[in-house]
Amino acid sequence: MTDAVLRPSAEAPAHGISFGEAARVWARVAALSFGGPAGQIAVMHRIVVEEKRWIGEERFLHALNYCMLLPGPEAQQLAVYIGWLLHKTRGGLVAGTLFVLPGFLSILALSWIYVLLGSVDAVAGLFFGLKSAVLAVVLQAVLRVGSRALKNRSTVALAAVAFVAIFVGQVPFPLVVLGAGLIGFAGGKAGHPAFQGGKEHGAAGSKAVPDRETALGEEMPAHAHPSLSWSLKISGACLALWLIPVALLLLLLGPDDVFSRIGVFFSQMAVVTFGGAYAVLAYVAQQAVDTYHWLAPGEMLDGLGMAETTPGPLIMVLEFVGFLAAFRSPGALPPLLAGTLAAVLTTWVTFVPCFLWIFLGAPFIEKLRGNRAVSATLTAITAAVVGVILNLAVWFALHALFREVADVQALGLVLEIPVLASVNVAALLLTTAAIVAVFRFKVGMIPVLAACSLAGLVLRLAGVA
Repeated sequence: MTDAVLRPSAEAPAHGISFGEAARVWARVAALSFGGPAGQIAVMHRIVVEEKRWIGEERFLHALNYCMLLPGPEAQQLAVYIGWLLHKTRGGLVAGTLFVLPGFLSILALSWIYVLLGSVDAVAGLFFGLKSAVLAVVLQAVLRVGSRALKNRSTVALAAVAFVAIFVGQVPFPLVVLGAGLIGFAGGKAGHPAFQGGKEHGAAGSKAVPDRETALGEEMPAHAHPSLSWSLKISGACLALWLIPVALLLLLLGPDDVFSRIGVFFSQMAVVTFGGAYAVLAYVAQQAVDTYHWLAPGEMLDGLGMAETTPGPLIMVLEFVGFLAAFRSPGALPPLLAGTLAAVLTTWVTFVPCFLWIFLGAPFIEKLRGNRAVSATLTAITAAVVGVILNLAVWFALHALFREVADVQALGLVLEIPVLASVNVAALLLTTAAIVAVFRFKVGMIPVLAACSLAGLVLRLAGVA
């Protein structure tokens, strides 16, 4: 494959979708991508599969399962994958960048507001309300992802084992992924029906869109076939863009500088944190709060509330973490400038690797579409990810509803137990109201977050929260 892959072509693609039309649609997807990865994937599916019929249900799920396997935000990686399928490398670059840009700008603006006005009762009350509503959103994500991934007793068991292994056994998530993948691979090889995965992703009762009835069709596009020379070129370019800035920071500022630590830490997260945004947050929250002391548990929840109320990947909360880290240790720079530069750095080292994983692996995964063992492996891993999301929901519940959490050790295991006397009654009431609104009355995410923010403001000004 030549450098022509990176240049716009004057000829219309065989599927008839112009690059300009695709760019407009990806901008629309980005603007509507609220609600974390579950909501973003649903928006993308509705527009790209059901409305535009660019790709079919089976192809969408195949790409999604691969993205769930990768470290980083699966929804953004899915956009890169589909963009690459349609318009080669430039299509993936545009789709992935547009997916991130609105959230980056929004979180940066909210981070400024947070550090400048966060001590004001009104702003603190708004974030208190957001924090209380986030738990309902995370629980909704558990059910949404679970309903798609857990189709039988075997996948439910995998999710349960993953949760126990992480929450109680402190097992690293990569080992959980490896174990689930091996189980799925063996089950697929044996032809076990439990790991064949479902074919539907649309709304309940809707008919799945077959690949043959879409613009892309059933065949692989010419550029999607694996090419060693193209893979080496694109991976080399992505690696240079990702790692050279980090190496320069280490060389010029030293390993103890806050920017060097941010670059190294979030680069490590891009490699070792699997399972999408929710899995990443569980690990980053523990490290950023307990190891680096960049922020408090409550501030991590504030950042998640910001990410939930803005378009784009939920993992944009990492931008807020990096901003606070440098804002509080700015060195010779003005704090706001240091925080802004750290936000850019965090976003860069978080998302550049995502393009690498897709451009390097997607041609080979696309070629394996329909392979029973590979599909079974991805299905099993997706089931294990549900347990990870549940782990995050429990972790957030403990820190949002209780002021104190104690570690209890038994049989070599560590379990976080809330101190019941430290329950935050106002947070408990707001969270309960949010859960009832979401699950009983089917109220949308944005109205729930807005209502909880207003309630938090009132409670704060009244001296209750």
